[in-house]
Amino acid sequence: VQLVESGGGLVQTGGSLRLSCAASGFTFDDEIIGWFRQAPGKEREGVSCIRNSDNSRYYEDSVKGRFTISSDNAKNTVYLEMNSLKPEDTAVYYCAADLSPGPFGSWYLAWLYEFEFWGQGTQVTVPS
Repeated sequence: VQLVESGGGLVQTGGSLRLSCAASGFTFDDEIIGWFRQAPGKEREGVSCIRNSDNSRYYEDSVKGRFTISSDNAKNTVYLEMNSLKPEDTAVYYCAADLSPGPFGSWYLAWLYEFEFWGQGTQVTVPS
């Protein structure tokens, strides 16, 4: 199993980026894919996650209305569309996969340990 993030970069406040998480080694079915981020000196936190079998999704409060998670099963890729970016969104963004999930809910954003596979991360920088 491999997860590869791309799409990060430097963008001005109010700008947009679309992150991609290309998955290989498994075919999208009932797994949960999550986006997490870690800013310097801070703990890794959940941003959004999606369950591919029913497209249910959850968002961390600070990104609701600005970020959208989506999945393209044909491409085995999950996206994170980020709009109205703010300096506090600056972080390394990681995608992760839980291939054997149980019940799904907003708590998954805090359950980093449930995700068995992680990508290498992509940097997003929004200068203040």
